[in-house]
Amino acid sequence: MKGVILAGGLGSRLHPLTKITNKHLLPIYDRPMIYYPLATLVNAGIDDILLVTGGNNAGDFLKLLGNGKEFGLRHLNYTYQEGEGGIAEALGLCEYFADREPIVVILGDNIIGGSIKPAVVDFQEQGGGAKILLKEVEDPWRFGVAELSGERVVNIVEKPKDPTSNLIVTGIYLYDHQVFDFIKTLEPSKRGELEITDVNNMYIRQDRMTYEVLDGWWTDAGTFESLFRANSLAAGHKI
Repeated sequence: MKGVILAGGLGSRLHPLTKITNKHLLPIYDRPMIYYPLATLVNAGIDDILLVTGGNNAGDFLKLLGNGKEFGLRHLNYTYQEGEGGIAEALGLCEYFADREPIVVILGDNIIGGSIKPAVVDFQEQGGGAKILLKEVEDPWRFGVAELSGERVVNIVEKPKDPTSNLIVTGIYLYDHQVFDFIKTLEPSKRGELEITDVNNMYIRQDRMTYEVLDGWWTDAGTFESLFRANSLAAGHKI
């Protein structure tokens, strides 16, 4: 499998910190934020990775990460996203890299205390479709909330005002090559972005979506509150 890290966007919720650097280059405890999703993929056995970034500081990733050799990567590739077109738009830039292989996608501000390797192995045995990793959080209205029926995901609601549960979709997704066909059919949401939730619901409607609840702690780092939480968790749980 191949890996994709999505590290674009302007990080406007973290201004003024992000006026002079990309959000994913901010420190989380003792290392840059981008090291954490990179380590998550490497620890899951992924050694061919594409980093999607954007903005005025995109070149800083190359200075920091180089060709990925120090992380044990076979290849570290880069591509550029113009503007903020959403997660699905950024993922759409990765079709050539994926080359019809299954991919593991992680958002660049997702930081975990456990491992996704069991999920990667299960997805490979699944033989296609998609898998999402879920987690219970205290602020589900910030995320896509998963609605379950038994062992199935039946719907995902993006940033609901009144969440039906606190079980949210983390920014870690596993897809077969059909994900790119789905992305090509999307229309921009009210936010003007191509929403990854719409892609996930397409898989759900085809009954080709599975899920696992992520072990260990998880947080994003897109707000000042979650950035602080990420630093606190990483300080006590170094990877």
